[in-house]
Amino acid sequence: MCGIVGCIGINDPVKYLIEGLKELEYRGYDSSGIAVMDEEDLKIIKAVGKLKNLEEKVKKIKFKNPFSGIGHTRWATHGKPTELNAHPHKGHFSAVVHNGIIENYQEIKNKLLKEGIEFISQTDTEVIVKLFEYYYEGDAFKAFKRVLDEIDGAYAILLITKKEPKKIFFAKKGSPLIVAKNDKEIFFASSDAPLIGYANSAHYLEDGEFGWVDDEIHLFNDEKEIIPAFKPLPSNKESAKKGGFRFYMEKEIYEQFDVLKENTLGRNTKDGIKFDELDKEFFDDINNIIISACGTSYHAGLVGKYLIERNAKIRVDVEVASELRYRDPLLSKDTLFVVISQSGETADTLETLKMAKKAGLKTLALCNVDNSSIVREADRTILLRAGIEKGVASTKAFATQVMTLWMLANYLGDKNEYDAINEAIEVTKVDTSIHEKIKRLSKRYLHGHGFFFIGRDIFYPLALEGALKLKEISYIHAEGYPAGEMKHGPIALADPELFVVALLSKNILFEKTKSNIEELVARDATTLTISSEYIEMTDDFIKISEVNHPMVEFFEMMIITQLLAMEVAIRMGNDVDMPRNLAKSVTVE
Repeated sequence: MCGIVGCIGINDPVKYLIEGLKELEYRGYDSSGIAVMDEEDLKIIKAVGKLKNLEEKVKKIKFKNPFSGIGHTRWATHGKPTELNAHPHKGHFSAVVHNGIIENYQEIKNKLLKEGIEFISQTDTEVIVKLFEYYYEGDAFKAFKRVLDEIDGAYAILLITKKEPKKIFFAKKGSPLIVAKNDKEIFFASSDAPLIGYANSAHYLEDGEFGWVDDEIHLFNDEKEIIPAFKPLPSNKESAKKGGFRFYMEKEIYEQFDVLKENTLGRNTKDGIKFDELDKEFFDDINNIIISACGTSYHAGLVGKYLIERNAKIRVDVEVASELRYRDPLLSKDTLFVVISQSGETADTLETLKMAKKAGLKTLALCNVDNSSIVREADRTILLRAGIEKGVASTKAFATQVMTLWMLANYLGDKNEYDAINEAIEVTKVDTSIHEKIKRLSKRYLHGHGFFFIGRDIFYPLALEGALKLKEISYIHAEGYPAGEMKHGPIALADPELFVVALLSKNILFEKTKSNIEELVARDATTLTISSEYIEMTDDFIKISEVNHPMVEFFEMMIITQLLAMEVAIRMGNDVDMPRNLAKSVTVE
């Protein structure tokens, strides 16, 4: 979702703002902009599209003595992706950037319109700066606090004003914001990445915290001034670079072998699964589990359902968070509520977590980002250790989510699958010859009327995820189905222009799934089978390792479906890392 950066007291604030926004590109955006205090002047530069468009405009601006600034990458929520709707939004003497949604913006806007105040954008954010200037009577902090008292919703806000040019005002509620520093300089960002190399310690703002910075950080919660809780920042961002790969997504697919080793380190032991974050007493009196998640994380949750019910004999329900939060679900206190999120800021998932906490349920988060909102809200957290994932279409986060759920199933069921887990990690090391084969095959799968990904048991959620990956980055219609459902309607679409990707496990329901594949082949569907056993009638075939555990097959098939989606998208000429209309971290509904 949208990204924020800010700085004060540095020699070249424009450089930091642009570089910081580049580090946030992975979150997804359609426009960008910066506002810079340049002596007594407030300069605002905005552009639609890629950051290079903003960079070109910034190069044409002559700065005298810039000393502070704020910046933003926007993903449209209110209003089209236009330059007028891009952040920063300005008033007569102030500018603001904002992540989140102001739910009562229309009410505030109507009030200000009656006062003769004009608006130029379609956004909810503009009301913040206009309301600030409406309340300003000589004390900027007092006006800023009045704004915070009046707005409802989720927000991370940075505001600068010519009335008090040596300050940046900030506030956080429901959307991530970090304030960081080194010896003399102060920085803001939505995540760690822009701060690395500039700051050495950071305070991760909690909901309800606000304040201002000048040459110090003045932090408040309610009416009390509080001391920031600084934590060290990492010093190396090499892991966030492409490292010679064509796309971040490609790099991240190849990284999964190392990431899964990191994910399981100290957890998968010869004596069974150990989680430093958990103790068995936490699960006392738990008779069932609800998993709440969105998108890719939801698919990981579905895999977890099969594994936990099979290994631990605990009932598991998996819920789409955006549906669950608006239902009136039956939440009993013998239920463990598990949320899964890569970013830890997924708005719908976070709201279901709050709902479960309010109902008195024990809560557990599986998350990739420490200090994120979900991590801070949950009773316990298992960190995924996936590292920075810049590709919008998730790969290594999904791999670590599934692996963590597999380990959790073992932990709850007192199972020891040490060797199988290690074998599963081993097959995620990309075989370059298979990658080359997928590159060649991809040219055949560009012009049909859609894809079916089919599988059974744990391979059904992998089929859902394979279809999602393909549609996210290739923009080709794709659906995942349980293989046994073909004859209950979908097989009506079978013809030579229907592409079927069949996930055929040798270890689970092999003959049944093989029969389902043959039904589609008999109706002339163009079929790519991924299996350890060759199927004579299939059009294309990718061979995986002959192994005795279905989860080992799962992880090898996962790699293949990710590579297939990527290579099809590349042949389509698409931006694999930043697919249209998508955002990395969905922090609003």
